[in-house]
Amino acid sequence: MAARASYHSDSGREKPDFQGLVDLHYVALYRFAMSLTGNEVDACDLVQQTFLVWATKGHQLADPSKAKSWLFTTLHRCFLESRRRSTRFPHLEITEAELELPKVEPELVTHLDAQEVLHLLGQVDAQFQAAVALFYLEDYSYEEISTILEIPLGTVKSRISRGIAQLRELVLRRERLPGQAKEGTA
Repeated sequence: MAARASYHSDSGREKPDFQGLVDLHYVALYRFAMSLTGNEVDACDLVQQTFLVWATKGHQLADPSKAKSWLFTTLHRCFLESRRRSTRFPHLEITEAELELPKVEPELVTHLDAQEVLHLLGQVDAQFQAAVALFYLEDYSYEEISTILEIPLGTVKSRISRGIAQLRELVLRRERLPGQAKEGTA
């Protein structure tokens, strides 16, 4: 009750005090989060995330009397975002995802030498070669590669990812067809 009284009594104050806001709304936010998640740990995380968002963005709220609805809306948005993320990137134990992982034998890596890898990199699509080479061979950062190649940062990341995927496929194909593996490398 004291928090509620202090929250409403100072009408001259533009923004509610953080601790007063927590004291006033924590229990109701927690109950709402529990109704959404059905899990105590997730509910606590949602409430904590809501107050974190308030701490970083709450100053933007023009009308302090709307803090309660802002907090509930924020909690609901955090909940929806967490559900989207868990749907998009489901949590799997390594044993559950084992079948989806590429089969790369340890001997494969020990049989490759730098010349073979460079030869295989030369077979990667030209648009991906430069980004992969600058990142892995020259140790440039994404930002530096973006500047050097004059392409957006997201494109750099995409090209490196796709280039590595092609290189991985070439390495795996090389192992399946050992007779063709060393042509041009000797």
